Amino acid sequence: MKTWRTRAMTGDEMPNPESLLFPSSKDTSRPTSIRTAWRTALRKSKIQKFRFHDLRHTAASYLAMSGATASDISEILGHKDLQMVKRYAHLSKEHITGVLTRMNDAHLPAAKENDPSK
Repeated sequence: MKTWRTRAMTGDEMPNPESLLFPSSKDTSRPTSIRTAWRTALRKSKIQKFRFHDLRHTAASYLAMSGATASDISEILGHKDLQMVKRYAHLSKEHITGVLTRMNDAHLPAAKENDPSK
């Protein structure tokens, strides 16, 4: 919203209204504010200290754990460089354990055969 307002006030070229995820019902060339709905949803679900922006981190993490490449995630989230992907994508310990287990099973079959827990 800040970027949108800044562009509107400075006369810079505005984004294509058809690309808006939440267009205003009153003026479809402008974004709508979802602040009230967001706060209501958080209050009703008793979720505290959670921002709408946090969903970007969740999306990046789920994409990474689903096999998306850093390049894929960068494109989907609109990042200009891959460093931002590192900042947004957080892999769970379970995911990392699974990746390492699959690597070990694929490349170190002798270790799997000698594992007493198997």
